[in-house]
Amino acid sequence: MMDISPIHIVDIAAFERTTPFRFPFRFGVARVTQAPQLFVRVVIEDGQGRTATGQSAEMMMPKWFDKSADLSTDDNINQLRLSVKLAMQALGAAGQSSPFGLHARVEAAHHETCAGYHLPGLVASYGLALVDRAIVDGFCRLHGLTIARAVQTNALGITTDTAPDLHGFDLTGFLANLAPQPTIAIRHTVGLGDVLWNRDLADTDRLNDGQPQTLQDVIAAYGHTFFKLKASGDVAADLHRLIAIAGVLDQKVGQYQLTIDGNEQFENADQVADLIDRIMAEPRLKNLWQSTLFLEQPIARANALMHPLGDLGARVPFEIDESDDSIGAFLAAKDLGYRGISSKSCKGFYRALLNCARVAHWNADAGENRFFMSAEDLTTQSGLALQQDLILASLIGARHIERNGHHYVAGMAGAPQAEQDAYLAQHGDLYHAGDTGQARLNIQNGQVSLATVTAAMGLGCAVTPDWSAMTPLAV
Repeated sequence: MMDISPIHIVDIAAFERTTPFRFPFRFGVARVTQAPQLFVRVVIEDGQGRTATGQSAEMMMPKWFDKSADLSTDDNINQLRLSVKLAMQALGAAGQSSPFGLHARVEAAHHETCAGYHLPGLVASYGLALVDRAIVDGFCRLHGLTIARAVQTNALGITTDTAPDLHGFDLTGFLANLAPQPTIAIRHTVGLGDVLWNRDLADTDRLNDGQPQTLQDVIAAYGHTFFKLKASGDVAADLHRLIAIAGVLDQKVGQYQLTIDGNEQFENADQVADLIDRIMAEPRLKNLWQSTLFLEQPIARANALMHPLGDLGARVPFEIDESDDSIGAFLAAKDLGYRGISSKSCKGFYRALLNCARVAHWNADAGENRFFMSAEDLTTQSGLALQQDLILASLIGARHIERNGHHYVAGMAGAPQAEQDAYLAQHGDLYHAGDTGQARLNIQNGQVSLATVTAAMGLGCAVTPDWSAMTPLAV
């Protein structure tokens, strides 16, 4: 561990700007056409009086963090705003420590405070995750470190204090061996409302914006071999949809791998078992099922961790996503037969690293690679948020990551052109200029380059967003 003096926060602020979508995105019951993106800016100071500014960003997606039918889209977004405000207050008053020490000092209390405002664990995690990442970014910039170097040397001061089940595990040795890869494959999301074939896209729905719109178009444009398929919980409808998707993948890709995301749309394990039975009995889905890596959170979070998966968990690997509302969630899920957990920056940088350590620890005990971690998306937008998520996914060893933000949003829609130009200049391997000059994700043969993201001082990004083009979040 590097010997680096503690830091404290001297200034912190949050901002937001709206991101319009090219066409609606559906997950579960939600149909989203635009959403605000939230940015956090923090100034830290060390014991020698040196200061640095850190930053982070994340979409405020409605109807995922809290899917209660009683809450409106505005209610959901206001929940996330409140979580960020509470996290800013908690960490701003946390005193001096290492970056992780500050996190550990407030994590439990922040979740308790949020619960007092009737904010679910995922909402509480969102605010803390954003401020933590801004602190990590500023800390790395203060010391001229890439995030890989900061993690490998444990300059962030990560301990097992928030994950006592890892006491005795060689966390320092584990962190020292984490290394981002030069590229990562993109696992394309096929949403519930996405059109599959060009012939099925109505003329009135064609965007004619030069970007792929149907699944057929996406495969031709980007060369994907990894996919994520959304399920609705209606077994008959899901079977029909999967057959249609398999028709595209089998014809246009051939060899592929995929995951199926239930998005909490199944009430219980019996419904999931019915879907699996019907998939396995359908000849047209033979290749699709053999190519399925795991099922993601099919059972609603209210029931998912109430009962063991039993034989169902032995048929196909299951992972939790929405049930991952705290640092202890993976432990509870493992005891019930779940084998995996998702990494999302919106749930926490440190949580992802510690859960990754658990996977390594449990697999060593099992003598096989039984447990796993995946990298998932929340329509994460190109620029700061995307790059912070990509570098985290690469650090935990993910060889592919779900990405959908670039498909539902035109480039860096909502960002000023000067900011987009800066990303093209600083991260020209990850983005390319579209016909209109927009910075768009540069996917080649189904993969993106992480070269400049990995080399950046800070948390994966060399560009400062245009704060003047945002609305300050009142604290």
